[in-house]
Amino acid sequence: MTLLMPGRATAQGMPTYDNTNFISLVKQLIESGKQTANIIKTVQFLKTQKENIEKVNDVVRQLKAVREIGRNNQRLIDVMQDDLRDILNSPYIKPDEVARVSQSFTAIVENSLETMAFIDEILSSDYLKMSDAERAEILKEKELESKEMVSNIKTKTRRYKDIISFRKMQDKINNRETEY
Repeated sequence: MTLLMPGRATAQGMPTYDNTNFISLVKQLIESGKQTANIIKTVQFLKTQKENIEKVNDVVRQLKAVREIGRNNQRLIDVMQDDLRDILNSPYIKPDEVARVSQSFTAIVENSLETMAFIDEILSSDYLKMSDAERAEILKEKELESKEMVSNIKTKTRRYKDIISFRKMQDKINNRETEY
């Protein structure tokens, strides 16, 4: 038989398995599964934290909007106390204009008070189960409206002061003494 077989041929038999490699592979798979489970838990935790941060951001936006609306309303009150009194007490505003000036400013103040009541309603109740983001968006809109009111009242105040200034100048011109 040795003549028929090449010089280096070996007999093939049953393959042998190394159990230590198999056990090591199983251990690696179990460890990988644990790591994957931990990663999934971490992702869920991070997702929850992101949602919490978004909620906090919405609340902060709400607070900033409410604070700005409050400042704008304080500006309105200041204008009403100082400038409106000066305008109405001016001898250059005609009696029939006093009612129009008062109405003009009163309309802005009433709108401001309605805005504050609406904001109180939004913040103190669930207001139709709206989310914090939706609530923050509405408050931001109201903040813009309050800025617009401040701008309107400043414009009206400036206009009435210009009218008073013009009439004052006109009065000086009309009542000046002429020396011939």
